Amino acid sequence: MSKKARPPIPQLNGRIIETHCHLDYLSGEEIESTMAKSRSVGIDRVITIAVSRDNQRVVQKIASQYDDVWCTQGLHPHEADTWDSEFNDELKQCAGDQNVVAVGEIGLDYYYEHSDPKKQIAAFEGQLDVAIEVQKPVVIHTREAESDTKDVLGNAARKLKIKGVIHSFTSSLDLAEFCLAEGFYLGFNGIATFKNADNVREVIRNTPMNRILLETDAPYLTPVPYRGVPNAPYYLPFIAEAVADLKEVSVDELLATVHQNSLDCFFPDAL
Repeated sequence: MSKKARPPIPQLNGRIIETHCHLDYLSGEEIESTMAKSRSVGIDRVITIAVSRDNQRVVQKIASQYDDVWCTQGLHPHEADTWDSEFNDELKQCAGDQNVVAVGEIGLDYYYEHSDPKKQIAAFEGQLDVAIEVQKPVVIHTREAESDTKDVLGNAARKLKIKGVIHSFTSSLDLAEFCLAEGFYLGFNGIATFKNADNVREVIRNTPMNRILLETDAPYLTPVPYRGVPNAPYYLPFIAEAVADLKEVSVDELLATVHQNSLDCFFPDAL
């Protein structure tokens, strides 16, 4: 589909919280433009995600500059080789910032193996300990690591006051059911619109409405019909429509439920 043939972004009636994107990959002017366009399609809160030692303070700064942007703090499993106890000390301090809503993006990724699996597990467990101590939810990345993800989360979940989300969920229905039973939300994004993502659509159909979160993971994973261009929070309406269709509910009903889910997960004190 050519760029000219792409349909306009749907103008939905409900509000949407972007629970996972990477605003720090944009320039200052690009962030301004992205936020303005996102607000125009109903995005009322955005969470920008930390992934490395280098961008912890960067996402904090972005969140401090906007009333409708929050952030996380944490090391992605690709960065696990840089994790140590000193980072955990920094994480405890940063997690107390009023703009920090979660510890993440943390977890396990054995697909790319950018970091040693043992180091990934140590970093995952260490950062979960911080989340438990500071009573923040977690944003979890898991890929090709289902058994170890179960083991680590099984040990930590009962201690987490607010569990958090398994973001960009692409794993098996078995892992989905495990995570749901432990009290986690599942985050779905543009992958739900991809031709070969029947496994993700199966999980969405089997996930209770009150356990679904929406995200883009922008600038990655742009939904159909805008694949081929950088992703952005303002493409969330396409994801909302796809998930509503899979759940066989109206978009309005989906948005109302998912908005409350997002508040319950990341903003439990919101009125």
